[in-house]
Amino acid sequence: MAIDLDYSSLLRSNLPAPAKRWGGFPPFNFVGGNNDAGSVPVEDMIAATASVLRREGTTLATYGMQSGPLGYKPLREFVANKLAKRSSMTVSPDNVLITSGSNHGLELVNLILCQPGDTVLVEQFSYGSALGRLRKHGATPVGIQLDDSGMRMDLLAVKLAELKAQGVTPKYIYVIPTVQNPSGSIMPETRRHELLRLSEEYAVPILEDECYADLLWDGERPPAIAALDGGNRVIHVGSFSKSIAPALRVGYVAADWAVISQMLACKNDGGTGALEQMMLAEYCATKFDNHIDTLCVTLKGKLDTMTEAVSEHFGTAAEFVTPKGGIFLWITLPDTVDTMKLAQAAAAEGIAINPGPEWASDAEPARSRFRLCFGSPTTEEIRDGVKALAEICHREFGVPVRGANIERR
Repeated sequence: MAIDLDYSSLLRSNLPAPAKRWGGFPPFNFVGGNNDAGSVPVEDMIAATASVLRREGTTLATYGMQSGPLGYKPLREFVANKLAKRSSMTVSPDNVLITSGSNHGLELVNLILCQPGDTVLVEQFSYGSALGRLRKHGATPVGIQLDDSGMRMDLLAVKLAELKAQGVTPKYIYVIPTVQNPSGSIMPETRRHELLRLSEEYAVPILEDECYADLLWDGERPPAIAALDGGNRVIHVGSFSKSIAPALRVGYVAADWAVISQMLACKNDGGTGALEQMMLAEYCATKFDNHIDTLCVTLKGKLDTMTEAVSEHFGTAAEFVTPKGGIFLWITLPDTVDTMKLAQAAAAEGIAINPGPEWASDAEPARSRFRLCFGSPTTEEIRDGVKALAEICHREFGVPVRGANIERR
């Protein structure tokens, strides 16, 4: 009889804990960047795939589909046109790199810029995966406090001066200026200009993550930071994960060629999925704007359901600012609530939430905060899940206090 190999003695010593077998989504799934299933334009995607394959299917015989390593050229052209129309950016398709989701773009930035011991300035509450990736590379994310308009420039200036006095130059400043994750804020144009000024003064580039920027209820937003940049200080990252479908795994980076060319040297995956790129270019050329308009109406309706449910079942114990776009709500509970423990108790009863410390550069200020995603669950699941979560929170922490809540108006 063959003896099984013990891999434990062969594994690298610095690996994370092994993954658990996936058992399916919980009944109330308020985590992850998932979107509304009914809004995925399946029939139009089928038609677009058939059309582009009939016309250009033979290009699948070559890596890069005869468009080169940057990605399928018609998709890069669409991205450049979309950025011009929606973000006021002027970018050549030859300065757009197609990636396997925006996370891939963030990882490529870290690969070319970060080494162990480096410092990266981030928003105090920020995208959990981005913070985790920095730490994996041995870099230290240093949080700058947020207000309702995003990262505070006065505190950023203080931190940059403090680090300079210590002989430290941050590798970059990571911001999510349009529908900030998780707070949902939108950075005003004046603050974007000040961020660029500080970037120039201290010679620190900006990594602008605009993953959610297309999902705005009123359709209006300030120009992208990259659009206001007169030089090459901004690396702009975006995605089709939130606008079309996350499982497609298609994102993009728009940046100076010196950055893109170095990313290409590190992008060793043989190219982002070809069918996804071809279909997206074909579909988005004529359908993107109408799809976004319809999707935003759907998401706004789900947000309204969630804010109503939170107000009804948590009352004044839950504080939040209603976002103007995106797929998530950032909630603050009284200091007596530990959302890491709340998440564990909720998970045991089929409710998944994002506890605040997992979305923060420093866990303590986020201890009583949590994020609820409303993109994927139905309106019925939102109502029932929020009600059940409030009951668990009351049982575990005495919050909300029964009989003492006034519905938020």
